[in-house]
Amino acid sequence: MDLFSEINSAPAQKRMEELAEELDRLNYEYYMNDRSLVTDEEFDAMMRELQDLERQYPELASPLSPTKRVGGEVNKSFRQVEHRFPMLSLGNTYSIEEIEEFESRTRKLLDGTSFTYTCELKYDGVAIGLTYRHGRLVQAVTRGNGTVGDDITLNAKTIPTIPLRLRGNYPDDFEARGEVVYPFEPFIAMNAQREANGDEPFANPRNAASGSLKLLNTAECAKRKLMFCMYFMMGPDESKLPATHFERLEWAKQMGFKVQPYIQECKDIDQIKSFIDHWDRARWNLPFGIDGIVIKVNQTTLWDKLGLTAKSPRWAIAYKFKAERVSTPLESISYQVGRTGKVTPVANLQPVWLGGTTVRRATLVNADFIENLGIHIGDHLFIEKGGEIIPKVVGVDKEKRLPGAMPVSYIQRCPECGATLVRINGEAGHYCPNVDGCRPQILGRLEHFVSRKAMNIESLGPERLEMLYNVGLVRDIADIYDLRREQLIGLGAEQSASIQDKSADNLIAAIEASKQVSFERVLFALGIRYVGEVGAKKVARFFGEMDAIMSAREEDFSQVEDVGEVTAKAIYEWFADMRHRAIVERLRAAGLQMKGQWTNNSGPLDGLTFVVSGVFEHYSREEIKADIEKHGGKVSGSISSRTSYLLAGDKMGPEKRKKAEKLGITIITEKEYLEMCV
Repeated sequence: MDLFSEINSAPAQKRMEELAEELDRLNYEYYMNDRSLVTDEEFDAMMRELQDLERQYPELASPLSPTKRVGGEVNKSFRQVEHRFPMLSLGNTYSIEEIEEFESRTRKLLDGTSFTYTCELKYDGVAIGLTYRHGRLVQAVTRGNGTVGDDITLNAKTIPTIPLRLRGNYPDDFEARGEVVYPFEPFIAMNAQREANGDEPFANPRNAASGSLKLLNTAECAKRKLMFCMYFMMGPDESKLPATHFERLEWAKQMGFKVQPYIQECKDIDQIKSFIDHWDRARWNLPFGIDGIVIKVNQTTLWDKLGLTAKSPRWAIAYKFKAERVSTPLESISYQVGRTGKVTPVANLQPVWLGGTTVRRATLVNADFIENLGIHIGDHLFIEKGGEIIPKVVGVDKEKRLPGAMPVSYIQRCPECGATLVRINGEAGHYCPNVDGCRPQILGRLEHFVSRKAMNIESLGPERLEMLYNVGLVRDIADIYDLRREQLIGLGAEQSASIQDKSADNLIAAIEASKQVSFERVLFALGIRYVGEVGAKKVARFFGEMDAIMSAREEDFSQVEDVGEVTAKAIYEWFADMRHRAIVERLRAAGLQMKGQWTNNSGPLDGLTFVVSGVFEHYSREEIKADIEKHGGKVSGSISSRTSYLLAGDKMGPEKRKKAEKLGITIITEKEYLEMCV
């Protein structure tokens, strides 16, 4: 940077530092102290201002900027890293007797030395280690095999409870260890969205947390709302750290780490057992999952004396809660039909108390699940609720099987409309093919269409939609735009929830306002199977308008980045259906957006399609793709005869190069690309 540029950018640098400091403070207060000091709009405005400044002055952007919290970078790979200090696993036990033996053995080894224990919750998540130098996060690594783990630094930066800069006093060089967990509330919301999009839900929060940390797109990881809870602190010079584990965690709180408030210092085995008993009952009230209690010798100066076994330290042990399991009779099986037509079998159980709640129902997943467990009519089923949120069927209590009981036969017809079910090759589930005549599919699509991330018609909740469906006013999504005020007033009177004048006015106004919703959200709102929010945006931006999508061939959709063959086929077949085309035309006539309104959809790259591969000097992969679209170009995920250029960075995939050369596609460098944008 020359002298003139330095002088010119000085005010920008000062403002960037001010914004970063304020955003860090607000994040800390929100996530550590549960205090909202500004509105969401005010916070977002500051974040956007900082992002704009960083785009304008990329050389001034800090790698620890609060903007990293929202992601946007791409993990080019998850390289393996050797741990400075091995991440040993703890010895586990489900037996209180073994905890008593651990405590007795520890006292003998320490031979009269005065000491205490710490008891803390054992998170049900993913263990990671965070390296800090001079108060700055420099690396985040998964546990892996204890010796080598994966570098997940970019994704770790998106987790709000991982401090990027430390507060107050801190060691110059140390490692913070803890668990990444997926709190129940955002996990349930994320799974509900996956199911609404036709995707398989995650089995449990632990699996979802693990998968989230390995997402290539950091922006997607940021959306998952993960939480990091610290439970350990160590460094190359232990003399610079407090002499007790409890004091280390208290110090970590002051540095800005989220440390569990439930840790307790215990003097003897009676206090340890009391702590375990309490949390075996109280764990169901926590907002995240735990699967046990960790007991450690509190005085870190005694750890060397106690030593290690081949796999675990002798100064700590984990007591694991037994997964609560009960046996209860299967009274019947019902079958639920979702928005996409997928049929899910549900076990209706004799009510039983489990994990703090009364369980009456549990999913049976699909036909293969029922067959593999060998479920018979009238069986007693084993139900568990361990670290899970939702109770699950884990087996059959065959000792209680009734003589002559017959195996469960999976239904052949839709329980709602009677259509013969189909099973798609490669998928485990059964589907109802009666897309436009099956009540729950229609209602599910209506709910999806009006949802916040689609058309955002808040006044149309599930109950009101069902009422409009029942009286015949709304049978498809286009009918919503035919509703008139006089049709609505007085509806629902028999349910003591009639629509009055003001409610009717609000509903009509909300429907009218939805006509301004962007084209990409209109496409998402159509509810095409496999097309989620991100996929709809990419398809919309690639084709630019509805007419181009409706006239596209199946192979054209495969050119869109991240759209595979299955999704391409689903989009093509949806628009090939004349009933769906008629609905689109009615939506067009109603005034919905059928074309992208992006201000930057034309420029020097207008009409050109790029495939991006490799690592770039001035951009991340996501940034260079956004830049292509900014200048009017399109980004495709695969090379075809329609590709204009292959934009090649370092470490480009050899197969892409071969295919480009075979098809005669011009391969350009990052420098050549920048020259095209002028």
